[in-house]
Amino acid sequence: MISAFVVLVRIALRNLFASAINLVIGAIILFGTALVVVGGALLDSVDRAMSSSVIGSVAGHLQVYSAASRDELALYGDFGGEADLSPIQDFPKVKRALLSIEGVRKVVPMGINAALVASGNTVDLVLAELRELSNRKAKKETGLEGELEAQKQHVRQIIRVLRGDLEKSLAVMDKSAIEPEDLAALEQVSKDEFWAGFDRDPFGALEFLENRVAPQVSDADLLYLRYVGTDLGEFLRSFDRIRIVDGGPVPDGKRGFLFAKFFYEEGLKLKTARRLDKIHEALAQSGKKIAGDPVLERYVRENQSQTRDIVLQLGPEKTRLAIERLQRALLSKEQELSALLSSLFATDDSNFQERYRIFYEQVAPLLSLYRVRVGDTLTIKAFTRSGNVRSVNVKVYGTFAMEGLDKSPLAAAANLMDLMTFRDLYGFPSAETAEEISAMKAAAGAKEVDRSRAEEELFGGALVTQGSPVAIEESAVLGVRPRSRAEQLEDRVYTAEEIESGVVLNAAVLLDDAGRVPGVLRRIEELSGRERLGLKAVSWQKASGILGQMATAMKAALFFSAGIVFVIAMVIINNAMMMATLQRTQTIGTLRAIGAQRPFVLSMVLVETLVLGFLFGGGGALLGSLVMLLLGARGIPAFDDATYFFFSGPRLFPTLEVAQIAFALGIVTLVSIVSTLIPAVVATRVSPVVAMQAEE
Repeated sequence: MISAFVVLVRIALRNLFASAINLVIGAIILFGTALVVVGGALLDSVDRAMSSSVIGSVAGHLQVYSAASRDELALYGDFGGEADLSPIQDFPKVKRALLSIEGVRKVVPMGINAALVASGNTVDLVLAELRELSNRKAKKETGLEGELEAQKQHVRQIIRVLRGDLEKSLAVMDKSAIEPEDLAALEQVSKDEFWAGFDRDPFGALEFLENRVAPQVSDADLLYLRYVGTDLGEFLRSFDRIRIVDGGPVPDGKRGFLFAKFFYEEGLKLKTARRLDKIHEALAQSGKKIAGDPVLERYVRENQSQTRDIVLQLGPEKTRLAIERLQRALLSKEQELSALLSSLFATDDSNFQERYRIFYEQVAPLLSLYRVRVGDTLTIKAFTRSGNVRSVNVKVYGTFAMEGLDKSPLAAAANLMDLMTFRDLYGFPSAETAEEISAMKAAAGAKEVDRSRAEEELFGGALVTQGSPVAIEESAVLGVRPRSRAEQLEDRVYTAEEIESGVVLNAAVLLDDAGRVPGVLRRIEELSGRERLGLKAVSWQKASGILGQMATAMKAALFFSAGIVFVIAMVIINNAMMMATLQRTQTIGTLRAIGAQRPFVLSMVLVETLVLGFLFGGGGALLGSLVMLLLGARGIPAFDDATYFFFSGPRLFPTLEVAQIAFALGIVTLVSIVSTLIPAVVATRVSPVVAMQAEE
């Protein structure tokens, strides 16, 4: 048996290079195998990259939420409090139960909601600083005279700019289009008499400025703020695709807020600076040109015409510095800041990089580039589940990015908030709220009264009561301001038990192995029914809503495209093998005539095919492996936002696994054998005499 196989192999090796058709078939097998290796490895790498972006950012491998919820959980898409989710009852019990399932590594509590945040316009921000300085002066704080006067001069300069703009509008527009009250207000605050009376009644003057002047500047934004409430410390430790960009993480157990970097740049950055950034990214990363690109050309025009946001930010001293710096950088004698800025922003492909550098080195240090800065306190107003409006102050600790999703408007707009603040905004009663209500009742002397005795309790007692001694508040005597509730909450550190014992809307479940998702889903459903947990579990694709559907659709499109290429390669191999085998009908007839049996002839043909597939298929697998090693070392750059999402970042570094090589060799060899076997069987059934006849 072994000797017969050795003979067949020797025959196959002798015939391998005896015919040119074998070399053609071998070349087809070589490149077909290389194509299958490279294509399969790229598809698997893209699939892992997309999945890891979503799983490692917010979704986890699975999401669980209450089965009593009226809507389905959607982390993206219906994101923002639109989905009606019932709270998970007794989250600590649920977490213990889930962690008992084999393969479950982490369970992270969450909640999803949205709110509106008014960022205020440029004048609002300047007046807010002036009000703060006036408050400090009213409290007898010293050393503020210079700073207060500089801020007043800044406001007066803003008024001069607004008056100039209004006069220009009157020159080209019908006077009836201008509100006379606006013109009168600007006239009033432009007079020295108004500012002479500022020190006598600063808060009255500020009220007039805030109500009659600030609304005339329409650059305020009402931001739609989407956020995930969670245990921030546990969240950052659990999700490996989250990285802090600016500032730092919120300390464990403390209240705090983290902006998504994409949202922070798009929603809170000075619009002129953001447009410059977009042009810079398009030129440097995407290789685009300003000339001929309608979007980039529009950005340039808007920057040239919309300089007022910058002019209004700068007080007299900063305006002087900005003019001097721009005159020196642009070699200009222009005295008007607005004209200098317009000249700076007149960019094209030849000067953009230099103008971009000038802006960030010379002008940006004089500006406040973001409406809310790291370290500021953010005021968020949201509708509670009962329909009331709740306002909460929370400190901004920094910004973060979701690697692979940081350019997605859908995913990268999700901000992070501590779970205690989330509960306050959502309207769930907390232990702190109950304590605060109890303290207010005690301070007011309020008590619960039985309805049947209400009249007696309210009107039946004496109107004069005996006074009782109380402790004197030291802060009232010494003039020390008591700490506000907001300051107390900011400093408070919550334990893990306090964070997890409150209301939770959903939770991310992270596994040791992504391949366990179907099994763990099934076990969660069984456990929920057995323990009466009332849970519903969904995979990350379903929980991600639109984003998950996009990932699935994109992956399907990639597999379909690659499948077409594979099929074409296999068809070519099949046709080549069939033609080569049919051309050997005469040779097969001769072998049959001299005594070779059909099994021997078939074995000979199959062994030749196996040798051909092994040698050239192995060469193709080696070639494909070398290509993948090269791509894995250098990476494949993402050329647009879609491929950025596919690649889970700016470059894809594909990897190759042994299973992918084995699959490629197996599928090519199988196709080759099938392509050879069918015509070989047909050829052996032809009469030797007929087969030996020469072709006409």
